[in-house]
Amino acid sequence: MKKSRGAAAGLAAAAAALGAEELVAGLLPGAPSLIVSIGTLIIDLQPPGGKELVVALFGEADKLALIVAVAAVALLIGAALGAIATRNKTLADVGFLGFGALALFAALRDPQATATLALLTTAIAVGVAVLVLRWLLSRADRAAADGPATEGSTTDPERRAFLRRAGATLVLGALAGTLGRYLIGVRDLPVVATTVMIPAAAETVAPPGAAATLQVPGLTPLVVPNDDFYRIDVNLVVPTIDADSWRLRIHGMVEREVELTYQDLLAMPLVERYVTIACVSNEVGGDLVGNARWTGVRLRDVLAMAGVQPGATQLVGRAFDGWTAGFPTEIALDDGREALIAVQMNGEPLPRAHGFPARLIVPGLFGYVSATKWLSEIELTTLESFDAYWVPLGWSKLGPILTQSRIDVPRRGATVAAGLVTVAGVAWAPHRGVEAVEIRVDEGPWQACELSQPLSDDTWIQWKRDWQATAGRHTIQVRATDGLGDVQTADRTRPAPDGARGHHTIDVQVG
Repeated sequence: MKKSRGAAAGLAAAAAALGAEELVAGLLPGAPSLIVSIGTLIIDLQPPGGKELVVALFGEADKLALIVAVAAVALLIGAALGAIATRNKTLADVGFLGFGALALFAALRDPQATATLALLTTAIAVGVAVLVLRWLLSRADRAAADGPATEGSTTDPERRAFLRRAGATLVLGALAGTLGRYLIGVRDLPVVATTVMIPAAAETVAPPGAAATLQVPGLTPLVVPNDDFYRIDVNLVVPTIDADSWRLRIHGMVEREVELTYQDLLAMPLVERYVTIACVSNEVGGDLVGNARWTGVRLRDVLAMAGVQPGATQLVGRAFDGWTAGFPTEIALDDGREALIAVQMNGEPLPRAHGFPARLIVPGLFGYVSATKWLSEIELTTLESFDAYWVPLGWSKLGPILTQSRIDVPRRGATVAAGLVTVAGVAWAPHRGVEAVEIRVDEGPWQACELSQPLSDDTWIQWKRDWQATAGRHTIQVRATDGLGDVQTADRTRPAPDGARGHHTIDVQVG
């Protein structure tokens, strides 16, 4: 009984500490969320295969899942320390101090955290945990001193008071944490939308015409709205970067180092391009892919300012926090492939979640080797001398987006009426284009589909095919052929190390 009360007290103390540190993080810009800091440390220490497993399990909810897991483990540790405190309060205090030291170490690695505020936040969290635990245990000790209650008794006022205090502490901790998390989420959100004025692009693209879009209910839109666009990165909290103090440094194997402000970048000729990008973690038939209208500066124009030295075979994009992506320099310099330093997405300033103030967009390459968000540096080096973030974790150094197709309509497992059924979806092979899409039903012959008019070879297309459905259960498969004549393979592979392969296959019931 004594240990169970100690565990309850430790759980409540841990909840109070987490709530306090989250509230401080929400109230004070520059104060880190210790939960997020520890989660980020876990991401940085992940073993090979960790990304694929977590994204496969949780998709775009991977960050929320990790934050919840860190908080749950912290609460369990608090409960364990509470049980220990019933025998040795000093040892429990040392346990909280040790956990605080780990959190402080993680917080000091955050480039957006202030060291003084990191120390303050950690001290508050540890102090709250220790004080609340000792306070609750003193109440439990007083209850124990009154002697054992009669079995089934509900009249012990000290025991009921202890449970009320522990429960109230737990609830207050949860409320404080929720408020802090809310403040973190909304803080500085208006800054990007209200203060950034981006000049009109020198080269624009026309809105998609009628032939570029197939009118099929449930079909993914040709241009995905910003709010619906997938987001996969290693940042548990969306970074807030000040455009006025932001700098882009171009260095390494260049003739002259260049540093650009945000206004310098906006003063260069801006171009609009439709480009489809995809995450290497996308499973066959997955939704970690999207098409948008990106506006930015040609990457090769910026590189020309610095002068790329002969022998510089790799371009490394580095984010504000040191995250890196690398790809062959020849791709950046390719006149036929307009890689961009993007500042706008679908006509709006680049959203914070998608890399404000600037990010790289490279047609035809998976994001993990190219699409650096919150870009702060471009380094020219060699392919042999540097491995970007994901390469040591088992992912390929070269990441061309594979030729893929997906069935959007009907959905997997759907029941449809017999008769004419429209099967539709999207297909992509950025920088190569899509030449053809075919479907087959129940291992029958492949049948050509109607394609939307492509916006460019760098974007996906929509496709559809009317199928005369008969009663029973049926299997539908899709495959695409790219502009080079290569047919999407049927051989299934996992996303690691260079993308998932196979035909998207669904089962439907025809009633």
